[in-house]
Amino acid sequence: MADPRLVEALERLVVGAVGMTTVALAEFAPAAELTLPQWRALLVVARADGVRVTEIGTRVGMALPSASRLVRRLERRGLVTTARDETDRRGTIVRPTAAGLELWRDLVDYRRRLIADLLDALPAPLPAGLADDLERVERAFARYA
Repeated sequence: MADPRLVEALERLVVGAVGMTTVALAEFAPAAELTLPQWRALLVVARADGVRVTEIGTRVGMALPSASRLVRRLERRGLVTTARDETDRRGTIVRPTAAGLELWRDLVDYRRRLIADLLDALPAPLPAGLADDLERVERAFARYA
């Protein structure tokens, strides 16, 4: 059984990370006017070599019609491209554009700077092995990424 304090701390960390992402979107890329679901979809697309709209909907937590509208908005902004799935003509494959990848990388870099600033402001250094432990936890969380 997992330590309840650890579970609570990780849950609060996740909530804080979502809040930090919202702040990063507003501060770093206000002209992009990305909503959190649009950012999440761009993240899913940027990490894959072509992903179906249905998979984006599943990962973002949207029904197919909503996911399709979200993808169309990203496409109109030049952040993704779409093409018919050659293996199943009913499906649509979504890929990031160069502009979409650049925005994704820049936002990730900005968010990492925010995290580094928070860690640098801690009153005491964190334990040396913490990064290794957090990488193990991250691998467990990866199925939700």
